[in-house]
Amino acid sequence: MLAGCAILAGDPGALTSPRDAMRSWIIEISATVRARSPGFLLVAQNGEELIALGDQPDASLATGYLEALDGLGREDLFFGYAEDDEPTPWEATAWMLSYLDRAVTEGLCVFTIDYCWSPQNVRASYDRNAAHGFTAFAAPDRALDVIPTADPFPIQRSDAAITRLTEVRNFLYLINPRQYADTQTFVSALAAVDVDLLIVDAESEEEPLTAGDVERLKWKPGGARRLVLCYLSIGEAEDYRDYWDSRWTEDPPGWLLSENPVWPGNYTVRYWDPAWQAIVDAQLDCILAAGFDGVYLDCVDVYERFEN
Repeated sequence: MLAGCAILAGDPGALTSPRDAMRSWIIEISATVRARSPGFLLVAQNGEELIALGDQPDASLATGYLEALDGLGREDLFFGYAEDDEPTPWEATAWMLSYLDRAVTEGLCVFTIDYCWSPQNVRASYDRNAAHGFTAFAAPDRALDVIPTADPFPIQRSDAAITRLTEVRNFLYLINPRQYADTQTFVSALAAVDVDLLIVDAESEEEPLTAGDVERLKWKPGGARRLVLCYLSIGEAEDYRDYWDSRWTEDPPGWLLSENPVWPGNYTVRYWDPAWQAIVDAQLDCILAAGFDGVYLDCVDVYERFEN
């Protein structure tokens, strides 16, 4: 568990900052999973400010954190920050870019998700991200339950085998299988998409993906290898997961806090609490056992709720 934070019963307080707590935990996660599976990939979504030790983009780098990761994910960089299919305010984009550009310079891959669907915005998203060296996905629905069918998806299609994150030129981020009748229909739809990287959820509405399902997803339609990352929220608990106890609704454990008003069923957690970290550890065990190439950590930026 997280050294220096496990003793905290409430907010991080004076012993460590919320940023330090998240940064340290991800470093620990990285060390643990890579000891078991060398080459296992870690990408952290949002919270890109964690790459620097201060509160400004030119602060000293958090080298241990950078070494713990292979990539960063970022939502709403150019479109979708305030409203889907609307340009993100330039001030917000500039702030995010000040960290993301620095991350690329330090050798991390950056994957962006812009929520847009109009043809001009989709094209602008891909072009603007490419100019910074980022790999983009223009998601037509924030629920991440849709495979785009119109050009330019997927961009830079290739028959080449992909075995490293640096080789990825396109990806599909689809974690909600609600459009599909069952797990195998969902897996078949994903397997047919000709992209270098898939980011999927280990659980479907009916049953978890098996090791056989994951193995099937690792191959492009033409037979070349690709990478498959598993989505995992580490900053919120979700009431549709196997670990959820229905009694928590009336009698929540101390680490479980308020429901996210934007995403019902998702609850902020005291992520430094050993009980929550044990739940995440168990999920990581399942992800490793299923044979995923890596993990895509979401809600990393939950630390902002404790700072504010």
